[in-house]
Amino acid sequence: MKKGPIIAIEADTSDSEDRPVSAEGLEKALQGRRIRRLRQQLGVSQSEFAERYGIPVANLRQYEIGRTMPPPAVRAYLAVIEQEPETTAAAYRKSQAA
Repeated sequence: MKKGPIIAIEADTSDSEDRPVSAEGLEKALQGRRIRRLRQQLGVSQSEFAERYGIPVANLRQYEIGRTMPPPAVRAYLAVIEQEPETTAAAYRKSQAA
């Protein structure tokens, strides 16, 4: 008899975008949830977040669903966004104008 994956975290029923997480995908999923919650706290869509902070929307989608783990530099950038979202957005806009 074939067994399904071991579920480490059940889906958050209050979040329509959330899914259950297998033990293997736990670390990626936790990072994805953190990113999605940050984006939701800022009240922006994936496309708006991507444009505001210069993260490709395709990458953001992959991170949020836990398919891929952001590289260390992106995780550090997300931590800065979490601490200072407006200042970070302004700095990104300024860097694009140069």
